[in-house]
Amino acid sequence: MNRIIKYGAIGVLSIVGIAHIGLLGYVIRRPADTIATVPTINIPRGPYSSYRIKAGKDGYEIEYRSDDPKVLQSERSLDLDKERRGVFGGGREQRTEYRRDQYTREGTRNIGGAIDDEGKLSAKNVECIVADAGAQSQGAMAGTSIAAGVLVPAVSSIPYVGWLASGWALLLGQNLGSAAGSTVNSMISDC
Repeated sequence: MNRIIKYGAIGVLSIVGIAHIGLLGYVIRRPADTIATVPTINIPRGPYSSYRIKAGKDGYEIEYRSDDPKVLQSERSLDLDKERRGVFGGGREQRTEYRRDQYTREGTRNIGGAIDDEGKLSAKNVECIVADAGAQSQGAMAGTSIAAGVLVPAVSSIPYVGWLASGWALLLGQNLGSAAGSTVNSMISDC
């Protein structure tokens, strides 16, 4: 019986040893078709698109922007070196002028300057826009009320066109009140 156990153990260990050697050979010389590859992703590309792919052991991450850059930028400089002429004498004038403009893709120049480097409005600019909208609304209501009390009775008695002139007077009061509200708001809230 000892012989049967001895030869049985040798047989099982031989099979396990050969399997390990075969497995090591398979792992060391892996076939090319089973090597992990990065997936092929067809990202739509255009003249204003950009993308960034980060790949690692845990997976991959794709950041895609279909309309990038959102703001186009142009910088120019001009060196001015000229001699002044005039009634009060001459002299040399030397200066360098810089100009930095931001454009949209359609070519419209941004003259507001309310956009930061990332193309987003700052919290102060949003606060100013909201405050200005409220001030224009309140000013328009006040201007309409004042026009209704002062101007409308005076112009409504004009023959044939009094009804039309009173409507114009209300619109005039509304527009003036809106402009006045915006001006007062800009002085108060430092916008």
